[in-house]
Amino acid sequence: MMLGQPAQSQAQQQSAPQQQTIPDAPRPQGVPVGPVTPGRGTTPDSNGDTPASQDGAVPGKLPETAAQKADEGPEPEIPEQGQGAQAFTLQVQTNFVEVPFTVKDNKGRLVPGLTWRDIRVYENNLRQQLSLFTVDPFPLSVALVIDQSMTVDNMTKVNNSLSAVQGAFTPFDEVAVFTYNNGPKMETAFTGAQSARLTAVLERSKRPGREALYYDTSGPLGQNIVNNGGADSHTDPNTNATHGTSILGIQNVPRDVHTLNDAILAAATALSKTASGRRRIIYVISDGREYGSQAKFSQVVKYLNTNKIAVYGTLVGDSSLPVIGFLDKVHLPLQMRDNILPAYAKQTGGEFDGEFRQKGIENSFAKIAEEVRTQYTVGYYTHEPFIDGKYRTLEVKVLRPSLDVRAKLGYYPTAADVKPAVAPEPK
Repeated sequence: MMLGQPAQSQAQQQSAPQQQTIPDAPRPQGVPVGPVTPGRGTTPDSNGDTPASQDGAVPGKLPETAAQKADEGPEPEIPEQGQGAQAFTLQVQTNFVEVPFTVKDNKGRLVPGLTWRDIRVYENNLRQQLSLFTVDPFPLSVALVIDQSMTVDNMTKVNNSLSAVQGAFTPFDEVAVFTYNNGPKMETAFTGAQSARLTAVLERSKRPGREALYYDTSGPLGQNIVNNGGADSHTDPNTNATHGTSILGIQNVPRDVHTLNDAILAAATALSKTASGRRRIIYVISDGREYGSQAKFSQVVKYLNTNKIAVYGTLVGDSSLPVIGFLDKVHLPLQMRDNILPAYAKQTGGEFDGEFRQKGIENSFAKIAEEVRTQYTVGYYTHEPFIDGKYRTLEVKVLRPSLDVRAKLGYYPTAADVKPAVAPEPK
């Protein structure tokens, strides 16, 4: 050490070995002056840790961590060539409603040639935006219900006309046969409309019918026996069928059992299991009388509207006459309804045809089948809650005068109506 050296310089020399143990600070990055290459700021080249490529190109892939190399996850969907745009289509779950309907003029003739611009559909009094409109025919799943509780004369007409049933359907249709008297019975499950099996089942379904009930009040046993003729008179309940139920000489005539509600419900249960994309139809051949069923009319209608089933029918007997049929259709207040078939048709968007003669019954099969096959069909995605189980009213209007539109009055939403709604592609 030289004499005269400042004390400060001596301290710096003593602390020099300690400064060598401190690591160098990171080199600052310089601000680029020229054009910036995309991706250079996130690559190791930007920090100078690895030599940059000679041509300045961006590396082929990002650096992978150890975790990424260990587990890359499931392979993403790789659409086929030309299908890339469809792979990014957004889909949401919603409630799709399908409404078939028939349009007739004031003379009862079918009206063709309507377009979607002529149609307005309202759900709960709110107009809906149509997502489907078609006039294409649907294959039919038909549950044929034959009334065997009719009188002998009406049953004879029906038996002679059953051979014309198959001619109303095509080979693409399927038919199941149900009969009812004191209760419903399935004669056959769904089979081809032109099959030999259906021919044999229709022949086997013929019955003689019932004899009309006749109550004789003129004979000695036509009324209850009254002894002493005074206040102490008594009756013998074993003398006739009324069993002592007469009041002032008037007999309470028991009613025949006609389980039409139960038969329609049995047919609807089978129809609810058919494949989608088919028109579900219950075709009833009956005089429309109902009495003695376990199922109630309102319960059966709810089941029909829940499962998209329409009721059509051919009325025979007295109900097919113009005056009597009109009274059954309008249902006068405080009057018992003997014919409930028009009520079923109205609630489900179906139709019935009253025919008194055998030839008319035969022609009605083809007439009803043509009406079903030429229906218009519209569909929309409802804005009501997903599935709330509440009844929703429907109304279909046509923007043309003097036309009669026949569609179901409403429906109940179910999980079977849920379909993916494709969102519109951005323009």
